[in-house]
Amino acid sequence: MDITRLPAEARQRRSSEIREFLRSRRSRLTPEDIGMPSGGSSRRAPGLRREEVAVLAGVGVSWYTWLEQGREINVSADVLEAIARVLRLDGDEREHLYLLAGLNPPQAQPAERRISPELRRIVDGWLPKPAYVIDQHWNLVALNTAARRVFGYGSGDHNCLVTFFTSARYQAAVLHWADAARGIVGKFRADAARYPDDPEFGRLAADMCAVSPAFAEIWAEHPIGGAWQDKKAINHPEAGDLVFEYTSLPLPDLPGHRLLLHTPAPGTGTEARLTDLMAEPEPVGA
Repeated sequence: MDITRLPAEARQRRSSEIREFLRSRRSRLTPEDIGMPSGGSSRRAPGLRREEVAVLAGVGVSWYTWLEQGREINVSADVLEAIARVLRLDGDEREHLYLLAGLNPPQAQPAERRISPELRRIVDGWLPKPAYVIDQHWNLVALNTAARRVFGYGSGDHNCLVTFFTSARYQAAVLHWADAARGIVGKFRADAARYPDDPEFGRLAADMCAVSPAFAEIWAEHPIGGAWQDKKAINHPEAGDLVFEYTSLPLPDLPGHRLLLHTPAPGTGTEARLTDLMAEPEPVGA
């Protein structure tokens, strides 16, 4: 994101935040923490000096001073990584630094995603009903066996938005697909508005417009919002029609992430068909 295009008030607020953030992270470290001699002075102020951070990060002292002062300077991801390493920032702090500097944080790899054992037990404990977790960009980061078998979801870097509009199997399975598609786009656009400094939403939307005429048409209509507590109906190739009531729960410890829990809709026969499906052995290679 080009910070210079922000309103003056927003730029001043961002400058103040990055200044206070970097100072606070310097103050919690000592030279001994990072293997540097303290110089033997008992009168030095606590924390690392700007010069020490600059030297260890491999940048000029003046440049680092300007960064900490919140000046409008060019910042690269490599330099931010070096500063994050010197200041020993954790994942949340590192992401925060990138956003304050106007850069998109690197996407976490699957092994880095912070799905706690407790959350994993909730997802798996929802069996035989489907449950899964998505991040703010709708990447699937945790799922149980029922979600995989019912919806055909995979793992790794799978993205629910991409699958909905590009998977022929999924499009054939979803009942009332056109109505569902409009709701999906409205929810994604509403999510994008919550993260105006995150260019990943724009990249995803541009990619989807390029590969899916249906997405491009709905996106151009600017639908906004949609229910995160609703029904989902599919025609499963083995189990037949399955209708679920689902609800989405925000996860405070994982900002932007949601836990989606599905329950068979009463009076639809879904519970019995789901039980039969989950009782069958999972196909080899699924």
